[in-house]
Amino acid sequence: MAEEQLVLFRLGQEEYAISITQVKEIIQYKGATRLPNAPEYIEGIISLRGKIIPVVDLGKQLALATPGINDKRALIVETAGREIGIVVDEVTEVIRLQDSAIAPLPTATANRYIRGVGKEGTRLLILLDVDKLFDEGEMQELKKIG
Repeated sequence: MAEEQLVLFRLGQEEYAISITQVKEIIQYKGATRLPNAPEYIEGIISLRGKIIPVVDLGKQLALATPGINDKRALIVETAGREIGIVVDEVTEVIRLQDSAIAPLPTATANRYIRGVGKEGTRLLILLDVDKLFDEGEMQELKKIG
């Protein structure tokens, strides 16, 4: 039986998951250098081991109300050949989930970046597809930055 390893994180009260294969590293987020005229969801840029990485506030991008938490984390992910930092409220754990525990989203609530819902005990985990998280226009904005 196949299984997938997932990085779980919180945005507000909800738990989300990204395949561990899409996460390069997890860092403590201490803020970013703001850029003028950048879209609201783009926090700015950070330097990570000498590399300039654009940082996105995932809560703002997904239009979710998140509490003002000071001790946030950033997931450094790779998509379309670029590294991008995604700010989340809290990284909770890494789990293994059987493929049979992942269900597709009902078509009425389907969304380009949600690839399914994982069930672990009584928990429901919203599984995100990093490669579909940013549309063409958003990727162009991010390419301009870094």
